[in-house]
Amino acid sequence: MLTQTAIRVTPSTSRSPRAAGREHHGSSDNNPLFESMNLMGAVLSYKRNTEIFGEDEPADYIYKVIRGSVRTYKILSDGRRQICGFYLPGDFFGLQFNEEHIFSAEAITDAKILVVKRSMLTALADRDAAVGRELFALTTRELRRMHERILLLVKSAQERVASFLVEMSERAAAGNAIELPMSRQDIADYLGLTIETVSRTLTSLESCAAIEVPTSRHIVLRNRSALNRMNG
Repeated sequence: MLTQTAIRVTPSTSRSPRAAGREHHGSSDNNPLFESMNLMGAVLSYKRNTEIFGEDEPADYIYKVIRGSVRTYKILSDGRRQICGFYLPGDFFGLQFNEEHIFSAEAITDAKILVVKRSMLTALADRDAAVGRELFALTTRELRRMHERILLLVKSAQERVASFLVEMSERAAAGNAIELPMSRQDIADYLGLTIETVSRTLTSLESCAAIEVPTSRHIVLRNRSALNRMNG
């Protein structure tokens, strides 16, 4: 329950949540929900691999990534880890209807996270229709992402890896060059594959000139059309 503890013991941050929101979104971020979160929330720092919240803990907060990256995951009964989602700067997580978290979350890299009390935000949404609409839209988007991931898991290994690379390229908004914050093992646990299968598939995609892999974390999409076709 690191989030709750951190909020209780952290007297202040070096910069206000409003300033942190501007850091990522700039002055054009006039979305009523985002502005409210920046005013009501606290910005917390998490070191690499630090837990943000655990499975079955009370879902008391909503989170927004300001800097760094986050993974949500579940440990299965046989001890395997299933990664459920990756969250990059600007992404929200912890959006759910359950009273308790159904996943755990931890920082992939050193991260700054805007943390907002869920009860405060839902109370505001009850009073402000614009905030309510935006909160509903965010929750709907997260449900859609989870649905798309379920569909991903029925595809072939090549289709899964190609789909993942296209998705990360689109979310990072960095053109065809992707700097992945997560490890190959993270990718394997997200796609439901072994790390060996992920590595072999990346090598195969590089051999057919669909991608280039200068380093394990840096990938360049050379033939996006071919990747989209593989994606199905």
